[in-house]
Amino acid sequence: MFKSLSKVLEKAESFDFTRGSIRKGILILSIPMVLEMAMESVFALVDLYFVGHLKESNHAIQIVGLTESVFAIIYSIAIGISIATTAIVARRIGEKENTQAAKSGVQAIVIAIGINLVISILGFVYAREILLLMGASEASVDYGVLYTKIMMAGSVFVMLIFLINGIFRGAGNAIIAMKSLWIANISNIILCPVLINGFWFIPAMGVTGAAIATTIGRGIGVVYQCYFLFYGRGILKIKWNYFVPDYSLIQSILKLATPGVLQYVIASCSWIFLANLVATTGGDYASSGYQTAIRIMMFFVLPAWGLSNAVATLVGQNLGADEIGRAEKAVYKTAKYNMIFMGSIMIVCFCSAHYLISFFTNDEIIIRIAVNALQIMSVGFIFYGLGMVLNNAFNGAGDTWTPTWINVFGFWIFQIPFAYLLVHYYEMGPTGVFIAIPVAETLITLLSLMMYRRGNWKRVLV
Repeated sequence: MFKSLSKVLEKAESFDFTRGSIRKGILILSIPMVLEMAMESVFALVDLYFVGHLKESNHAIQIVGLTESVFAIIYSIAIGISIATTAIVARRIGEKENTQAAKSGVQAIVIAIGINLVISILGFVYAREILLLMGASEASVDYGVLYTKIMMAGSVFVMLIFLINGIFRGAGNAIIAMKSLWIANISNIILCPVLINGFWFIPAMGVTGAAIATTIGRGIGVVYQCYFLFYGRGILKIKWNYFVPDYSLIQSILKLATPGVLQYVIASCSWIFLANLVATTGGDYASSGYQTAIRIMMFFVLPAWGLSNAVATLVGQNLGADEIGRAEKAVYKTAKYNMIFMGSIMIVCFCSAHYLISFFTNDEIIIRIAVNALQIMSVGFIFYGLGMVLNNAFNGAGDTWTPTWINVFGFWIFQIPFAYLLVHYYEMGPTGVFIAIPVAETLITLLSLMMYRRGNWKRVLV
C-alpha cells in the first residue's frame, strides 16, 4: 500500500490535472496537503503540550493561546495572498504559461515581505498592549509578554511558509509544501523541550523557549522551501530578476488578494473578539480552557483544510484549460471525501474529548471547560468540511469576493451579536461562545452552497 502510494506521489510534479482521473488528481494533491496542514497544526499543539505542564500553566496556556489568536490575522494575510497566488499560478499553468506563473509567485513574495515588515514591528513594540486588549490578566502578561514579542518578530517566517507553499500548490507540487512543514515541525519538536526545560549548558527558558523553538523551526522550513524554489527541477523556474518589482503584476495580485485577505481577516478578527469575550466573562481558567479546545479543534480542522485545498488547484487549472465540467466534478468529489473525514473526527472529538484535553493539561478546571467547549464545537464539523471545499472552490476560480461577503455576514452580522446575546442576555457565559461557533459555521456553509449553485464562479477571469 505505502509503495503504491509513494509511486503516485512521485508522479505529482508531472501529472496533468486537466486530464485523466479526477480521483487520482485529488489523491496526488490532497495527501501531501493534508500532511502539510497537519504539520502546521502540530506547531501550536507542541507548544501547548510543553507549556501546559509548566508550574504556572494557566498563565502559559493563556499567553500561547491568545498569541495564536492574534497570529490569526497574520495567517489571514498570508493565506489571502497565498490564495491569490495559487489561483494565478494554477491558471497560468493551465494555460501553459509557466514563465508568467513563476513571475507571479515571486512578485507575491515581494508583496508579503513588505506587508509583514510593518506588522512585525508593530506587534513587537505593542505586544503588552495587544495581550491586555485581548483580555489577558496583568499577571499573565508579565509572565509571557516576551513569548509574544519573539513570535511577532519572527512572523515573517509564517508569512513566507504559507505563501511559498501556495506557489508550489498552484504548480501542482504539493509534496515540497508538505516536506517543508515536516522539517520545520521536526526542528520545533526537538528544540521545544530543550529550550523550555533546559538541557546541559542551555538554561530553562519556560514559555519564552517555546517561542524561540517555533521561530527557528519555521525559519528552517522557509530555507528548505527557498532551495527548491530556486534550484529545484519543477515546472516553475525562478530567476533573480523576477524580484524586480513589476507594478502591473503587483497590482493584479493585490486586486485578487485583497478580498482573499479580507475574508480571512474578517474571520480571524471574529475569533479574536470571541477569545476576548471568553477571557473577560470567564477569567484566566475559562480562557485557557477555550484556547486548549481551539488548538485541538484546529489540529483536526487543518488537515481537512489541506484536503479541501486540493480543489483550489483542480478548479484553477481546469478553468484555465476550459474544462468546466471537470472543475465541477472535482468540487463534488472533494466535498464528499472531506465531509466523511470531518464526520469521523466529530465522533472522535465528542466521545474522547476528556482524554484529548487531559493529555495537554493536568488542571481539572481547565479540563472541564475545554471538554465542554470541544464537544459543543465539534457538532458542526460536517458543515465545516463542506464549507471549506466550497470556499476553496471560489478562491481557486479567482472568485475571492463571494466568500468575503459571506464571511462578513456570517461572522460579524450573525456570529458576534449571537454570541454576545447568549453570553450576556441569556447569561450563559463562555458556553454561549462555544454554541455560537458551530451555529455560525453552519449558516456560512449553507450560504456558500447557495452561491456555488448559482455558478458565477465559473465565469471569473483571472
